[in-house]
Amino acid sequence: MARVVLAMSGGVDSSTAAGLLLEAGHEVVGLFMRHGIESSCRLPQEGTLPIAKKQGCCSAADAADARAVAQRLKIPFYALNFEEEFGTIVEYFVDTYLAGRTPNPCIVCNNDLKFGKLFEYADSIGAEYVATGHYARIVSENGEPALCCGRDAAKDQSYVLFGIRRERLSRIMLPVGDYTKAEIRARAEQLGLRVADKPDSQEICFVPDQDHARVIREARPGRNTAGEIVTTDGEVVGRHDGYERFTIGQRKGLGIAFGEPRYVVRIEPETRRVVVGTRNELACRGLTAVHANWLIDPPTEPIECAVKIRYRSRAVAAVVEPLDETRFHVRFAEPCHGVAPGQAAVCYRENRVLGGGWIDSTEPA
Repeated sequence: MARVVLAMSGGVDSSTAAGLLLEAGHEVVGLFMRHGIESSCRLPQEGTLPIAKKQGCCSAADAADARAVAQRLKIPFYALNFEEEFGTIVEYFVDTYLAGRTPNPCIVCNNDLKFGKLFEYADSIGAEYVATGHYARIVSENGEPALCCGRDAAKDQSYVLFGIRRERLSRIMLPVGDYTKAEIRARAEQLGLRVADKPDSQEICFVPDQDHARVIREARPGRNTAGEIVTTDGEVVGRHDGYERFTIGQRKGLGIAFGEPRYVVRIEPETRRVVVGTRNELACRGLTAVHANWLIDPPTEPIECAVKIRYRSRAVAAVVEPLDETRFHVRFAEPCHGVAPGQAAVCYRENRVLGGGWIDSTEPA
């Protein structure tokens, strides 16, 4: 029916997506994105590496899994070198943490690579569509494509896709979005895919050991980020090895003891201080977001919707007021906790993603 470029990570979701696209009659071209950070070795052939113990998206073992799936399904498979582009994402990751903010590199990767560079590749080979294994859906609403939540609420990934350019929605396929995770694993078994029981990834692809502070140290050797832990009243209650190890709302790993829980409420890169406070002091009544991307006609008046401020957080009722073409203000209907500058604020109406932006500043409750 149509030629489709599929981003293959070597995991069960994108692998099963290939099978679903084939069953629908499409011509599928599998594409693996190499980031060159962990290994610059040549892409392994099937059988030269054991199945990856963790589902990732860029390692040599994941490349072997993706190639094996492509051979099983008899689809063409290519690996493209995105080392330079991934390097830019790592720089963003490092710089954001050093600015006292919490980055979301997966959103940047989706915007710039999966739904950016892959479209350039698709155009170069005459492919009509780009597909991924994300748990989200593209549905038609009033005759236009809309980005919506996946059927499996526990796995929904629509939050990390808010930055897709609106005009590209009509050329995107998300085959697994209509299934639950259990159903996808069952389909993978039926297709005879060796990744059917491969565990889900829980880490950032270029931080496989989940030690993001190590990545920052290696990128900025000699940078002193150690400092004091203080209360909102300015009382010094401890010291830390680096403020990049903390995020707003964090409770565990502070190394301090109080009669009641304390949370990170502010990070001050200029003084290298991490400020802690009570849950009430963590509460936020609003935020300002920048670099807005709308998947509907950009609002010109305040709108009522629900806003998510982290990938796994629940959406909170709010009023979103546009400030200009690239900025908007969010006023929560109830105090929101753990709102971290650097993360995304994504707007929903029921299951549809309206758009979103990057949290720039917050307002205490």
